[in-house]
Amino acid sequence: MGLRNVKTDEYIAKAAPFARPMLEQLRAWVHEAAPDDLTETIKWGMPCFEYKGIVANIAAFKNHCSFGFWKGKLLQDTQGLINQVGETGMGHFGKMQTIADLPAETVFKSYVQEAIALNKQQIAAEPKKTFAQQKEIETPDYLANALEQAPEAKQVYDNFSYSNKKEYVEWLEDAKTENTRMKRLATTLEWLAAGKPRNWKYMKQWKGA
Repeated sequence: MGLRNVKTDEYIAKAAPFARPMLEQLRAWVHEAAPDDLTETIKWGMPCFEYKGIVANIAAFKNHCSFGFWKGKLLQDTQGLINQVGETGMGHFGKMQTIADLPAETVFKSYVQEAIALNKQQIAAEPKKTFAQQKEIETPDYLANALEQAPEAKQVYDNFSYSNKKEYVEWLEDAKTENTRMKRLATTLEWLAAGKPRNWKYMKQWKGA
């Protein structure tokens, strides 16, 4: 069993009644599948599980819950269950509205163990396609999850132009370490909530802000 955090207890307690059983079950399964030194923390308003870096997160929304892996695109997905967060915004197991929507326990735990193994082996997240190769902005999983927890920032991001989105995503993806990326993500959410583009400091309308 890993180390639990009272902040996660508080998050679950504040969630809607329908969501609590799902959050508790997912949390329990993660700990049962993980090493004893797995820890919990709150990042971007969501409970996250960490072992040599972020492994995954859980989140509750108005009508559903989600579960997201930090390196979801690197998982084998032998059961064909994972949805791409950047495309669906609903987490790697889709929109979960009742206990019946949760994946099978053994399958879920196998995915968690694989995600932990990626961190244990220090395997970096899959490099993104260059923007010249993309027809549309591919929002990284961690950014999509964080935006779901920050409605004001999400609304600004969704309404931004291609170039404005690109500047933020490139800045996040260019981070050399996970710690730097997390700091930039926090700043991104703050600036987006204020309606600011990535390079706002150099724009006349934001001078002195």
